[in-house]
Amino acid sequence: MGAGKSLQPPLLPDYSRESSSLQQLGVTPRSRLILYPYYVLLWGTFGCSVYGMCRMVMGHKTWFSKG
Repeated sequence: MGAGKSLQPPLLPDYSRESSSLQQLGVTPRSRLILYPYYVLLWGTFGCSVYGMCRMVMGHKTWFSKG
């Protein structure tokens, strides 16, 4: 054998041995701990931005008051 070649197959977790149609981020058990806070922040900032833009279209320069 040549230099740097091993006879053992690479050690991979079970979820990456087979090709699946799942996204890579949604495969591991810890994915929910990472993805759910991300989704909350993503949709929360999107909702706040839309709320602020709607208020600006209506002529209000602040978040809560009419001043």
